[in-house]
Amino acid sequence: MRLSKRMSELGLASRREADEWIARGWVKVDGKTAQTGQKVRPNACIEILAKAKREQSERVTILINKPVGYVSGQAEDGYEPARVLVRAENHWDGDRSARRFSFSQLKGLVPAGRLDIDSVGLLVLTQDGRVARAIIGEDSELDKEYIVRVVNADGSAPPQIDAQRIRLLRHGLVLDGKPLLPAGVEQINESELRFTLREGKKRQIRRMCEAVGLKVVRLKRVRIGGVRLGALPLGKWRYLDEHEFF
Repeated sequence: MRLSKRMSELGLASRREADEWIARGWVKVDGKTAQTGQKVRPNACIEILAKAKREQSERVTILINKPVGYVSGQAEDGYEPARVLVRAENHWDGDRSARRFSFSQLKGLVPAGRLDIDSVGLLVLTQDGRVARAIIGEDSELDKEYIVRVVNADGSAPPQIDAQRIRLLRHGLVLDGKPLLPAGVEQINESELRFTLREGKKRQIRRMCEAVGLKVVRLKRVRIGGVRLGALPLGKWRYLDEHEFF
């Protein structure tokens, strides 16, 4: 297969990063400098030169506690992207990372997944293609955890959360003509549910709740894989720590 695809499969780099490194002469295959467009056997020995590793280590991944009113990606309908919050004055003073903010960290900084404009919580922005692939790649198996406050469909409270509704939310609903994968759903208190999902259809949790006669009034993402929102305040951001892994 194409070398850049193989490198992506192995988690060495994104395909775009791999193509850049190959063009710069930073990749060797079986001891020889790789060529653009080169194809390789599955058992080929792929070596990444130190220059590529240094560049990769300088790329940042940023965690934001996104407030309501910001979109995840490009600005739309007059709403700003969450990326505008990545400023020195919004850097959480509880961040344990030794990194220091610089404007170069904004170059190529893109969201790894979406969070609705009216939802809050953990949003990941990254310069590292490996992180993006781990979270939103076709073969990603990371789960995501949400705390969801609900009322009845007519807006009244307390919500009618019974065993039948919980069973349907866990497994039994269909969206866009396709059955949903099994989900982890548990009741936390009178009005809140904890959802754990391995898929992410557009506005999935809101639509799931609507299907069983509930209305979401607050949705907060608190975890992606092995990384938690923790004590990060609303509207603040921090770096992914070198000891954290999705």
